[in-house]
Amino acid sequence: PGSRMFQLPSGPAPLPALRPRRAPRLVSKDGRCNIELVHGERLAFFLVDVWTAVVEIRWRFVLLLVVLAFTGSWFFFSLLWYWIARSNGDLESQNPTEGHARCIENVHGLTTAFLYSLETQTTIGYGGRTLTGHCGGSVALLVLQSLVGLFINCFMCGVVLAKLSLPRKRARTVAFSDRAVICLKKGRLCLLLRVANLRKTLLIGSHIYGKLVRGCSTADGEALILDQVDVNFTVDAGKDNLFFVCPLTLYHVIDRASPFYELSADTLPLQDFELVVFLDGTAESTSSTCQVRTSYTPQEVMWGHTFLPIISKTKTGKYRVDFSNFSRSVPVNTPHCAVCFCADVEQTPHAFLEKVNEDLERDLDFLTQSGKGRGNPGCCGCCSAPGG
Repeated sequence: PGSRMFQLPSGPAPLPALRPRRAPRLVSKDGRCNIELVHGERLAFFLVDVWTAVVEIRWRFVLLLVVLAFTGSWFFFSLLWYWIARSNGDLESQNPTEGHARCIENVHGLTTAFLYSLETQTTIGYGGRTLTGHCGGSVALLVLQSLVGLFINCFMCGVVLAKLSLPRKRARTVAFSDRAVICLKKGRLCLLLRVANLRKTLLIGSHIYGKLVRGCSTADGEALILDQVDVNFTVDAGKDNLFFVCPLTLYHVIDRASPFYELSADTLPLQDFELVVFLDGTAESTSSTCQVRTSYTPQEVMWGHTFLPIISKTKTGKYRVDFSNFSRSVPVNTPHCAVCFCADVEQTPHAFLEKVNEDLERDLDFLTQSGKGRGNPGCCGCCSAPGG
């Protein structure tokens, strides 16, 4: 391509101070989605899938739910035990006779009934308060409370275990570069970004892809606030099943099929889009699938920059990764416009072929003229020689 297309950006590598975006982020840098669900029947949606709703709430609410579930069940059954004791005349305020057959020993009021309920559901069994077996209702209530306590224990233990095994913490150990860059890579104009696994354990079956989110209007005049366009990323070894042992530089080729085809160094800061990048993988240690997300705005895409190298080899033979240069970039010669660059690239092979064809025709004409009067026009003359 001609030198008129290339420019060397001046100034330091930090993000330029440009006008603010007209729309808020859809996905924050740490992967949180800026979506607010507005509906009137929130409780109804909660009760449709209680398990998922409880697992997804914050830890403080989970702990509060555990406390309320256990203490609430203890107090509820203490009221039933108190009612049974009162119905049988076992309370001290009822002045039972000396030979009175009690339903529960040593339950004299609401406090002792609560203690008996707690001891029954947690299977403590201090031995001071026991069933006598004279009341059939107390035996049925004992069975019911034991089953309810078992279900509460199973549910709460499952919630805590599910929250502990969520892959969100693992996703936080995968980092994307703070910015993306646009430069030449292997003779093609590409958008580059970096991703790194901060743990030594691998992400198995890693797959990366992107979505360009922007507002547009259809041919029918319908306004689309969040129109999504696929953006394919790849590395030199492919885009699926990445060997994620060291930081990788992902790139998207800007060609005619790319949504960035009409951009240039001047129009990029004026755009209003958001590039959302996704990385899916399976944690090697827990076998749980996780997804890492981040996004880039036009102000975070540096045209005419490339990333600094971060991988080197030490004297002891180990590979060293310098994360201080993970998001740093430097200016490089880069085409000013994607359309012009692609047009020149497409014209270059045709011009070369035309020149080759002209040279071949000139050589053929020379051979033809030099071979006149011999057995075969354009031949070297060997066919007209004896025995040729």
